[in-house]
Order: sequence, then C-alpha cells, then structure tokens
Amino acid sequence: MKSRFRRRRQAAAVLVLVFACLLAIGVTIVDGWVLLLGPRARALTSRTFEPTPARLERGKYLTEAVLGCMDCHSRRDWEKADAPIIPETKAGGAPIPIDDLPGRIIAPNISPDVETGAGAWSDDMLARSIREGIGHDGRALFPLMPYQSFSSLPDEDLASVIVYLRSLKPVRNELPGSEIAFPVNLLIKGVPRPITGSVPEPDMSSDVARGAFLVKVADCTGCHTPQQKGAPVPSLGFGGGFTLTGPFGRVASANLTPDPSGIPYYDEKMFIQTLRTGHVGARKLSSIMPWQIFKGMSDQDLKSVFAYLRTLEPVRHRVDNGEPPTPCKVCGGTHGGGEWNTDEPEPHPSEDH
Repeated sequence: MKSRFRRRRQAAAVLVLVFACLLAIGVTIVDGWVLLLGPRARALTSRTFEPTPARLERGKYLTEAVLGCMDCHSRRDWEKADAPIIPETKAGGAPIPIDDLPGRIIAPNISPDVETGAGAWSDDMLARSIREGIGHDGRALFPLMPYQSFSSLPDEDLASVIVYLRSLKPVRNELPGSEIAFPVNLLIKGVPRPITGSVPEPDMSSDVARGAFLVKVADCTGCHTPQQKGAPVPSLGFGGGFTLTGPFGRVASANLTPDPSGIPYYDEKMFIQTLRTGHVGARKLSSIMPWQIFKGMSDQDLKSVFAYLRTLEPVRHRVDNGEPPTPCKVCGGTHGGGEWNTDEPEPHPSEDH
C-alpha cells in the first residue's frame, strides 16, 4: 500500500515538474496537455474533391506560382544559377537544406506515388496537412511548412490544389521522416488549430484586398519578418532581417515596407520586373528568394501584391546583404548592415546639428 502511494506521489511530482517547466517557457496548461498527449486534430472525413478542368487550372497556378509547394517538395540543383528544381524530382520530396534547424527536416514526397508518396493518402489527409498542419499519420508538422498561412485558403482553392497534386507524375522516392530535436518536437504540437467549418472566398474587391490575400497565402511574412525565440516580432512586420544559411550562402531577407530603409523607391514596373527577372537593377536576388516561383504570377496579381505592400506600416530597419553581418539592436539578430540600426528613435529634423 505504501509502495503504491509512493509511486503515485512520484508520478504527481513528475507532472508538477513538467507543468512547471511548461509555464517557465510561457506555455499554457491547455497547451501543456497538448504537448503531452498530441496536437489538436479533427477527425478525418471521407470527403473527396472532384477533378474538373477549372480546378486543375487553378490548382496548377496556386501550387506553381503562389504557394511555392515545389520549391520545398522537390530537389534543387544548388550548383547551377538560380538553383532550379530538378524536373524528375518534382513533388518527390527533399531534405530542407537550411542550416541551424532543430534537427533533420524533410519535406515529404507529395507526388501520387502509392508506395513512397501521397498516392495512398486520402483527400482529407492532404487537406488537413495543407491548412491545419497535421500529417497523414497524425503528427504535428514542423511549421516551416506554412500551414498557418495556408489556413486562409478558401475551400475551392484547397480543392484545386489537391486536384492538381493528384495529377502530377508519381515520383518513387522513399525518404526518412523528420527528426526534430527536443524540446521543439514537443512545442510544435501546440501550433496546429483544427478547421472544422468552411473557409469562404477572400475579399477580392480591390487590388489591396487581393494583394493582402496573396501575400498571406504566399507566406511573405514568414521570411520578411524577423523572429525572436521562434516567433515573428509584430512591431517589425515585413521589416526584413530574417536570416537563413545554406547552400545559397548566408542571406537576410529584405525590408519590404515603404520606409526609407525599405523599398520606397520601387514603383509597380520595377516590382514586377524584379520578380520576373530576379534582379534589382544590376543586383541579383539570392536563389533562396523564390522569385522563380512568383515570376509565374499574373500581372494583375503582382500589381495587387505591390498595391498591398505600399499600405504597410513603415519599419525603420536597414538590411544589406552586400555588407558584412553585424549585430542589430532593432531585431536582435545579425545581418548585413546591422550596425546601422539603433533602437533609439530618429531625431526630429529640428534637432539635427
């Protein structure tokens, strides 16, 4: 009897210690149960998405030119200029070639191959993965997969993406699973949120509204907003400085806001030319910037994206990959031109001496 009581007391002590640790890192008790028991996930349904010519066309456009699915789920030749996708690996999955990730992250094979890809997954398994971050096997996906942005995809766009993925050539490519280091492997379980209702069509009534939708689902903020402790800094939205290192070198994202330290000198023509050619004047964009994907967007959509970017709150944050990386007091990171930034407000013109 005493032994049973001692075991219960020890188990209670372990639970108290676990929750104390969760609270210490700012995780709620509810999320604490999620970390221990598994991510929030709705039950799978038997829904299927009927292939139609309209869905196939829309799905190809979204997948190839907006969402950038193939940029991660295919192998790229980093030895060649602009690191093109290797055609025979399209949708066949690949390791993510970014340094300093918390473990080995694998973008899975999403081609229709039955044995090594998504051919045996149901339509709702794919739908739940894309918009809700729950893999076909029920695990939480590492949030490098931008399902939080894809959650804004309306139901018809989601159906179109899945119809297009089903139309691709199967790629036989068996891959290992991701191996995410502790404690990140637990923390990511608290990120997914089930979508149990319909996601309606977005507001497309103006160029700015259309651009806001496109920027959201293209996950522009995922790269162009600096992060601290794995979370974007709200006050630095689209202010650049998020740094990635890999076979493409060490690259910090650009400030896209209209601040003088951003891109106020862009006009619509220059913006479209940059995303079509991968050049800003004589300067070449890094191959990690997916302009190769976005160049496939229509003129109307690119104009809408630019119209939305012009409405952003200016963020004073200088980033220049042509300069040596130095510590930045504004974003807390290290990037080219970091030393030029200060956390002090700019002086009023009348205060200049």
